[in-house]
Amino acid sequence: MRQTRGMRKINFRDGDHRRGRDIDEARTHAANFDVLALTVDTITGGNRERDLRTGFTSPPRLTLKSLLSFAVHPRWAVNYFTHEKFALPQLKDYVKEGSNVSVSVGDYFSTMLDQSMNWKDAESVQKKWGKQFCLKGIMSVADAKRALDIGATAIMLSNHGGRQLDGSRSPFDQLAEITDAIGDRIDVICDGGISRGTHVLKALSLGAKACSGGRFYLYALAAAGQVGVERALQNLRNEIERDMKLMGCRSITELSRENLRFR
Repeated sequence: MRQTRGMRKINFRDGDHRRGRDIDEARTHAANFDVLALTVDTITGGNRERDLRTGFTSPPRLTLKSLLSFAVHPRWAVNYFTHEKFALPQLKDYVKEGSNVSVSVGDYFSTMLDQSMNWKDAESVQKKWGKQFCLKGIMSVADAKRALDIGATAIMLSNHGGRQLDGSRSPFDQLAEITDAIGDRIDVICDGGISRGTHVLKALSLGAKACSGGRFYLYALAAAGQVGVERALQNLRNEIERDMKLMGCRSITELSRENLRFR
């Protein structure tokens, strides 16, 4: 595992979305990020039935059910009520929802993001940004080629953790066909379902340049903070190194499709 470039991931917000977009780009430039990633796999919220059933919102809304949950999880409740108020620091100065106004994740995606975003918008962002540019949410060869045409230097194959479109293909399932089509001209990153070292090695063997993941570090962050994330990353590194030794590979460059058999 090696040190990567600083990356900032953005969505297009609704309302005065061009102003919001300019704010995102200006802040990203000011922070001296090397790469800008534009998320295109959450243009609207999926039907998250579990959230609807549990009444989950951000920040948590006080209801009879949530108060009962606080009562049976006293340590969590004490931490929540005695520490800094929950907020979305990148958004709280621009929108109230999610920090000061409780909203479900589905409603947030459906009402707060700009659903009119199109390829011309993405190309405009790329031209204004002028540095390494990645599109997150590519799920077909046709879209991968279009991303290359508008000047993207990388794409992330992602279905947003499988929580958006029920029944959609997994990123890994179409990794080979996309890398075969444009893998020599653009960096292809496999995002989704990456939680073990073997998952990384399988994706790299199919032609991915890198992998990304959310749950494997977010769960660790929620459970143990920075120490948890460091432990999760170290576990992943240990698994990759151990598995490569067991495969007889001394370098990432030795990984190939010869390592894989599909059933």
